[in-house]
Amino acid sequence: MKKTKEKVGIILSYIILIIGAISVMFPFIWMILTSLKQGNEVMVMPPKLFPKEIQWQNFKDALDTVPYTKYLFNSIFVATCVTIGELITTILAAYAFSYIPFKFKQVLFILLIATMMVPSEILMIPNYVTLSSLGWINTYKSLIIPWCTSVFSIFLLKQQFDNVPKSYYKTAKVDGCNGFKFLWRVLVPISKTTIFSVAILKFISCWNSYMWPLIVTNTEEMRTLPVGLAAFSTEAGVHYNTLMAFSVLMVTPIIILYIYTQKYILNGVTKSGLKG
Repeated sequence: MKKTKEKVGIILSYIILIIGAISVMFPFIWMILTSLKQGNEVMVMPPKLFPKEIQWQNFKDALDTVPYTKYLFNSIFVATCVTIGELITTILAAYAFSYIPFKFKQVLFILLIATMMVPSEILMIPNYVTLSSLGWINTYKSLIIPWCTSVFSIFLLKQQFDNVPKSYYKTAKVDGCNGFKFLWRVLVPISKTTIFSVAILKFISCWNSYMWPLIVTNTEEMRTLPVGLAAFSTEAGVHYNTLMAFSVLMVTPIIILYIYTQKYILNGVTKSGLKG
């Protein structure tokens, strides 16, 4: 009887997992199939999943509508610079909160954590006004500098640093290793999995960013791939087939990146670090 209940539980678990997987995958499948349809097939009722005839021309039309190469370069450049900037600020801040004693450290850390509850949309107007006064609108500086830090990343890496035995730090001090050398020669190598997951998550988040690049750029030379989606909405309507084709071109690189790095992301987020 017990074995029967276990088998039923396993079967139900698989059914729930399959339903969940289908629910998550269906929008992507619909996007890919829509990108291969003719324009008059997209909005037919009742909806049809598969196209009557595959239209590879949609991808060519999408590439002709926007300067895809320039948008791709901007997305890669901005996402890479933001990721590097965040790694620098995150590593230094996490080290300071974990190992450097200073007044009101806990209070300051609590205040930083509290800012995670503030919606990012609220900060867009003051950030825009600040950048406008500096003359940074429609420049790479406006796309990169405001996002070179993350409270969540600092919190995540601080937890990792806190789990490294303090005896390592004391031993390094006895051997004449200063704080900076201890950070880069001991803490960073030990925490490389967490650091790598922070980098990948930031790169993906920056790649998918739409609202901020749309606000702070006003020329095609500075826009990123997500902003290019707006080019397919015109006064005559939305060209859904070419829009979906462009969406496929936009998300394919990041999906490939995630497939190859997902194990590092999971290990980095779930890893509790060294014990002792």
